Amino acid sequence: MMRFSHLVLPGDSTPTLVVKDGEEAVPVATLVDAAPGSLDELVAAGPDALDDLREALAAGRGRRIPVGDAAYAPALLRPPAIMAVGLNYAAHSGELNLKTDATPTVFTLWPNSLAGHGGTTTWSRSLTGAVDYEAELGVIIGRAARGVSEDEALDYVFGYTVVNDISARDIQYSEAQWSRCKSLDGFTPVGPDVVTADEIPDPQDLHIWTRIGDELLQDGSTGQMVRSVATLIAHLSQGITLLPGTLISTGSPGGSGFSRTPQVLLQDGTTVTVGVDGIGELTTHCRIVD
Repeated sequence: MMRFSHLVLPGDSTPTLVVKDGEEAVPVATLVDAAPGSLDELVAAGPDALDDLREALAAGRGRRIPVGDAAYAPALLRPPAIMAVGLNYAAHSGELNLKTDATPTVFTLWPNSLAGHGGTTTWSRSLTGAVDYEAELGVIIGRAARGVSEDEALDYVFGYTVVNDISARDIQYSEAQWSRCKSLDGFTPVGPDVVTADEIPDPQDLHIWTRIGDELLQDGSTGQMVRSVATLIAHLSQGITLLPGTLISTGSPGGSGFSRTPQVLLQDGTTVTVGVDGIGELTTHCRIVD
């Protein structure tokens, strides 16, 4: 079991790949020679590289630093693809007055949308006036997957993370595709950590939630997914090679702010936290610029 993050250490301007060790972080570069510089590179290097890090950490190697002294970058820096699944919880489909189709609703997110835990996401009031949160379980593919069966699909998972699929609802309902409304700069916070797959024995048994202040707005379970993680991987891998490091965001439970009466939309100064038990809490600060 391992937990990875990208931290921007004091005095640095670029992210450093670290493995968490309790309340401390260990830069991967201090654990092994020729260390991967990012989680994306670690995943691409294969299971032997992960085993080497596990052995070095268990042997007490590496330099320990306090996590609180650093800022978070996105948990994945350069995924080969970001695939998102819409309408994968019946309650969320219903509240948006959208129909869950016979096959998964799949769209892509653009890399400019990636953001880190504790960061600030900004948008223009002239561009959108209806910005919403969506807590989602993120899945990171660990090895090339093509034509895999549902039974073997989870064997291809490197790990899991938390995603806030921030959505400009007014843009979403005005266009035929969903990529743009969810890919504005900073609209895909990911992290703070990626936990390896062996830390999550059942991805369909996780509490998933959203809070703004003291108000619990989404409160669900990944067991409520219309299609499980394994089903999604098997479906997406038919005719498409899911490359190592691919991020799949698996949909959001009911409780979106846009569907509430009155609506609870992200505003200038809002701080929103989404979480998945066993993986972590992901916080985003919101600012609106004119």
